[in-house]
Amino acid sequence: MTLKMMLKTRMMMNPHTGRRVSRCRAAVVALVLPLSGLEAAPEEKARPLLLTEVLQSVETQYPPYLAALIEQDIANGRVRQALGSFDLNLNAGSSFSPAGYYDGQTGYAMLEQPLTNWGGSVYGGYRLSSGFLPNYNKDRTGVDGEGLLGFRIPLLRDGTIDRRRASLWQAQIDQELADPFIQRQYLDFVRAATISYYGWLASGKRLALSEALLRVARDRDSAIAEQVKNGASAPIVQVDNQRLVVSREIAVVQATRRFQAATIELSLFYRDARTAEPILAKRSRVPSAFPEHDRPGESQLTADIARALIFRPEMRRIELTLEKTGIDLRLAKNNLLPSLEVGVQAAQGVTGKTPRDIERTEVEAKIEFKVPLQRREAKGRVDVAQAQIERLNQELRFARERIAADVRDAHSALHTAHEVLQQTRRNVELAQQLANAEAERMKQGATDLLALQIREQASFDAKVLEVEAQAEYFRALANYRAAIAARN
Repeated sequence: MTLKMMLKTRMMMNPHTGRRVSRCRAAVVALVLPLSGLEAAPEEKARPLLLTEVLQSVETQYPPYLAALIEQDIANGRVRQALGSFDLNLNAGSSFSPAGYYDGQTGYAMLEQPLTNWGGSVYGGYRLSSGFLPNYNKDRTGVDGEGLLGFRIPLLRDGTIDRRRASLWQAQIDQELADPFIQRQYLDFVRAATISYYGWLASGKRLALSEALLRVARDRDSAIAEQVKNGASAPIVQVDNQRLVVSREIAVVQATRRFQAATIELSLFYRDARTAEPILAKRSRVPSAFPEHDRPGESQLTADIARALIFRPEMRRIELTLEKTGIDLRLAKNNLLPSLEVGVQAAQGVTGKTPRDIERTEVEAKIEFKVPLQRREAKGRVDVAQAQIERLNQELRFARERIAADVRDAHSALHTAHEVLQQTRRNVELAQQLANAEAERMKQGATDLLALQIREQASFDAKVLEVEAQAEYFRALANYRAAIAARN
């Protein structure tokens, strides 16, 4: 039977009091109707929904986490992009003289391979000339051309490091940087999913408590109606109880809305394993109780701080950024050096048909020295890199202090939540004893309805506080596990 039908039935049973509460009940119906269209998707079984199932959904179906995993693919692509600087290159060209005394033509095709272990490159290819060229033209070859083989090696600047290798090494560090980024996202998403789950569980428990409190008022209303009929109670007593019924019906509607909101929030993390679509968990899947929990140990705090300093992704991120900036510093210092490059090139005629002034085999050695006199750009880059390294060292120091503070604060919050939970359980016991005693006095006629209502409300408030304390404990536990970088 719907709430609207129940209200109508009660008004027919008691027409004198029905008019007095009709406006309140109309308001209740108005609150219920907008929420009646929101229902959970049908499920095969009404088994309890556990946190492990939600977290598994986060790891396999949660779009923001899947997006974070793509960061690794982006880093891999950047490494491949940096490796492109060492691709084998094909160079080809030709030249001719359309006017002038000489009418010769030359052409060449070369393959060049940059070196990854040391700056420079090796190359080889084929060169051919024809027509009339001056004797001093180095491109002049025999009739069938000649093969070339050579290398260029820098001895000072760009020897141990250059821009190409620095970009590759930094891209490889970016590959490692993707891991702390993903781990940070994972810890944040797991914490958010855990908090959302226990918020959903708490709202389900609160709704059940609100409904139980409403049932007590409704059951008592029948008894009071019988007493009024027999003249044992005044009609105003039934009016007062009916007012209480309506107020508790409103509380149920509000608790229902809170549960629906919590269900919708949880659906962002809890998804279908096949379609990855959000699932609105049915109320029947709310577990019967919160999980068991232990008192947080004081002796474990020191070990957990040490663990957090090792496994928190912030530490690894700053360390890798320091390593990446160190490459910038090495490259800047490299640019301070003069350029000293040596090279050797050998040319071999394909056949013996060569001009008399050209040897069939020729070897040429080259050396080149260059140095910028002021080197202000390189010095500026050194200053920038050194300043960045100093800044990162300060950030690393503060990160250690921040992590230790986070762990201590999360541990303190967890310990406090546990103490509050113990007190709320004692509060529930005492409030329930008072409510039971007041109900017994009511049966004996030693008290009135107002006193009983106060005791019932106090017992309800105590139980709600216990539910909130349990949810707060598990929220604090989720924050603590995130602070020490614990994986599920």
